Amino acid sequence: MENKGNNNIKKAIELYQAALKGDWEAAKGIFKEDSSWITKKITIKKNTALHVAAAAKRIGFVEELVKLYCSNNHDLFIKNGEGHTALFYAAISGVVRIAEAIVKNDDQRPGNSDVNYAHLIEYYVPLLTAVIYKRKEMASYLFSLSKEVLQPEQQFQLLLATIDNIALDILKVKSGLAKWREKENGDTALHLLARKPYAIGSSNQLSCLKKYISRFNRVYKTALMQTLAHQVVECLCKFVVENLPEPELRKFITTPSSLLHDAARVGNVEFLIILIRSYPDFIWIADKDSKTIFHVAVEYRQENVFSLIHEIGGVKDFIVNGFNQKNDCNILHLVGMLASPYRLSKVSGTALQMQYEFRWFKEVEEMVTPSHCKMKIKRDQPKDQKPGDQPRRKDDVIDGRTTREPVRKDDDIYGLTPRELFSKKHEDLREKGEEWIRKTANSCMLVATLITTMVFAASFTVRGGNGDYEDVISILQTNVAFKVFIVFDVAALVMSTTSALIFLSILTSRYAEKDFFICLPIKLFFGLVTLFLCIACMAVAFSATFFIAYDKTKMTIPWIIAAVIILPPICFVGFHLELARDILHLSCFRFSPRKHKKRLF
Repeated sequence: MENKGNNNIKKAIELYQAALKGDWEAAKGIFKEDSSWITKKITIKKNTALHVAAAAKRIGFVEELVKLYCSNNHDLFIKNGEGHTALFYAAISGVVRIAEAIVKNDDQRPGNSDVNYAHLIEYYVPLLTAVIYKRKEMASYLFSLSKEVLQPEQQFQLLLATIDNIALDILKVKSGLAKWREKENGDTALHLLARKPYAIGSSNQLSCLKKYISRFNRVYKTALMQTLAHQVVECLCKFVVENLPEPELRKFITTPSSLLHDAARVGNVEFLIILIRSYPDFIWIADKDSKTIFHVAVEYRQENVFSLIHEIGGVKDFIVNGFNQKNDCNILHLVGMLASPYRLSKVSGTALQMQYEFRWFKEVEEMVTPSHCKMKIKRDQPKDQKPGDQPRRKDDVIDGRTTREPVRKDDDIYGLTPRELFSKKHEDLREKGEEWIRKTANSCMLVATLITTMVFAASFTVRGGNGDYEDVISILQTNVAFKVFIVFDVAALVMSTTSALIFLSILTSRYAEKDFFICLPIKLFFGLVTLFLCIACMAVAFSATFFIAYDKTKMTIPWIIAAVIILPPICFVGFHLELARDILHLSCFRFSPRKHKKRLF
């Protein structure tokens, strides 16, 4: 008995290895000895050889094994210990030929005879799996088999899982799925798409350029998926707008959460453009705190979404000047709060983060009325408190009970104007910005000072610099390298001195909030530019000294040195390019919401 058990384990391992490698001859020999191995479970998870070969993408092995299954009348849909069939693993592999080999030999496949709904699940699960694993060709093949017999619940689950051509085909057959909701959380397909900011393209058709770049497979696939997603959103919006009356439409949009606000929160501007185009009144929908999508865009610093406010004409004045009548909180208070760490991380350095926040505040401040700039946040008035009553203390007793309220984190915002709120919430960021820019200026000034010292001394120590006057004149007249050295040495001296003075002016600044708006970032930018120029000029001057030293001798060494010496300037640019770009973008160009090119209508 023990020998028999060991022999079975040995055979199982051999068959498992053969299925993994696609070695049909080895497996065929095992099946000839004992045909029960065709369907026998050979792994801990109770997979058969067909499961293993399908998962390993062994097309030839699967095709031959399926023939054996059919000749012996075995079930092609044997389940392993996890309840999965070989078609399930074929769906994950994405190899359509493996799925075809299994499907074409199934007498109960969808469309072949009377629909067997119990057997249909063996196709639906692999189809859903192919969609989840983004196996597009496999999903299209399996969907073509079962699309006519899928139940509405199954169609809805597929719609939620995919946004490609399958979703469009489902909506063409059953457009009413647009208003279906998930049982767990009540989300619709539109709610899920609202939270996918990078999934939706700006057009419902591929541009000619994108069609011609199909050779770049990844770029083309991304563009195609975004275009299909755009079409799906348009189809969903068209159905709900045309088939739901206004009260039901508003409830659909705002339940279980406002999909407009969800989209604004994550910056899904393409989604919002489609929705607002289909029903312009959507811009007026506000949540329980009287926030429209533009209030949410300000709160979460979504420039692309906020830019749409410049395309609605005079309506924007009514929207931005709206406020929460419970506590007088307006849109300027929202921008006065500190942005999330995720949004701030998009900007290099805490000093530029402070500038980013201040520019947001100034942009919104220009749009609101002066009265909104002076409005102070007040506490929400309890329902059982009458107008005109004194604000209730946390330990007031009413009807024999103490009305103690937990101290909330936002208790320090009450009684503050937007400007006061901005200063309070950004004090820590301002201090970190001051520390960051001081350290940066100190380090850069040290480098600039060292370069100043070196290039000043170099002008007196280069060969010919300490010789007789007539020798120096002779060199200047005959050696171009000496002229290059003089010019670039002087340029390096001027630039390094200028850079050191700029960084010194940064160190002596007051570091007030308004200094972070333009003054400090611009100084930092020009300090970095002059420091780069002095490093580049120093490198050229240094190279020139070797051309002077090796004049009319071995010129290979000077050229090698000249090639190597460009490394420091290149490294400096590479390390500081993103920082310089952020400074230039935030300081010298208009704020991005005004520059955005999204067209709403």
